[in-house]
Amino acid sequence: MANDGSLAMREERDSMGVVLVPSDAYFGASTQRAVENFPISDLRLQPAFNHALAQIKLAACQTNRDLKLLGKLQAAAIEQALREMLDGRFERWMVVDVFQTGSGTSTNMNVNEIVARRAREILAEGGSDETVHPNDHVNLGQSSNDVIPTALHLSAYELIVSKLVPELTHLEHALLVKARRFRKVVKTGRTHLQDATPVTFGQVFGGYAAQLAEARKHLTATAKRLSRVALGGTAVGTGLNAHPKFAGAVCKLLSQQYPFAVREARNHFRAQSSIDDVVAVSGALRMCGAALMKVANDVRWMGSGPRAGFGELTLPEVQPGSSIMPGKVNPVIAESLRQVVAQVVGNDASIAFAAQSENFELCVMLPVVAYNLLQSITLLANASNNFKSRCVVGLQTTDRGPALVESGLALVTALVPVIGYDECARLAKIAAKSGESIFAVASRETSIPTRKLKRLLNPLALTRRSNPAGS
Repeated sequence: MANDGSLAMREERDSMGVVLVPSDAYFGASTQRAVENFPISDLRLQPAFNHALAQIKLAACQTNRDLKLLGKLQAAAIEQALREMLDGRFERWMVVDVFQTGSGTSTNMNVNEIVARRAREILAEGGSDETVHPNDHVNLGQSSNDVIPTALHLSAYELIVSKLVPELTHLEHALLVKARRFRKVVKTGRTHLQDATPVTFGQVFGGYAAQLAEARKHLTATAKRLSRVALGGTAVGTGLNAHPKFAGAVCKLLSQQYPFAVREARNHFRAQSSIDDVVAVSGALRMCGAALMKVANDVRWMGSGPRAGFGELTLPEVQPGSSIMPGKVNPVIAESLRQVVAQVVGNDASIAFAAQSENFELCVMLPVVAYNLLQSITLLANASNNFKSRCVVGLQTTDRGPALVESGLALVTALVPVIGYDECARLAKIAAKSGESIFAVASRETSIPTRKLKRLLNPLALTRRSNPAGS
């Protein structure tokens, strides 16, 4: 938003002097300097983060008013401006690049300046000549160094609780529905990408649901660490220039706005000089991604074909799969999910790198950490919902799975308790060479009665814990 000569400009002043700012902009000199200093990307911190920042400042305003640190008129104007911000009125004026000052000071000042300017307008409209300063009043009792990590914690935790966990739960339930529906449909198990003893599709999908449930539980437990916030530490953790009651009162007010209790950090020096809690949550998101990748990969493979692949599943046809091959349909929803997981793993690596780059009393890669963490949460939530509704719900089994079991060599494992490992290996080699089924070879090569052989080689019975050979 640097001036190219075509914009009407106004003069704004900060501690470094005069800056030209677009005349209609609600932000001021500090934000304009950031716009000019960081022309790096088109990435901006997400609305969820800005919303949390506004919530913090609203609670801070109310607390400072109650502590008689802000005049009633000033507090009322600031509060009205912040409520307008929470309604999304000023989102277009949140203009600072993600790749900015590592503390997020530019974003903090972006909010302070918008709120201060709007509050001054409100006061003037009411006939008051009182002023509102972005630092002295809107930022009272705060520092970017404690406000930005607090906004990160609150926005991430809220998205996890309100969006990601519900979507993971919905997907888990959809997988359980398939598990029940497919409970008697057998397929070839596979280990090392080679044929193994039979399983049912119900067991497989039940395993997927259980894996996702464990990842969800781990995320839910880990995310609770985000309820502890850095607010109250101000610049370096000492709480300089904040009223002793400030942080506790603000946290109490914030607890009324969020679906969880917001608590002051036990140790402000840890809270501001590390992002260990965020690293833990990002790791839990990676675990969720790994579970989703497992399911997406298996679904793609089982749906491969339809003639030259496994062809055990039919995936919903959502769009043509090729610009050159008519009739081709690809597993695009699963592919989309896999790409999301790749992004989440990359984001986690970036967050881990930021954590290792901390120095002294502050982590100075907070904006990119916030952007990546919130992106991971949002992507996983959206992709989980999409995978559930556009893929899992419409999955169907084919007769290919049971057919492959009948012709598979791994069935011979059921005969080991009766004729021994070596003899079973001999039968398997004969079947592999001749193309016959294990049943046909065993009928010819062993003295096992046909009725017992059928019972021993019943694919569905082999998926249960009981030992057919001992029955």
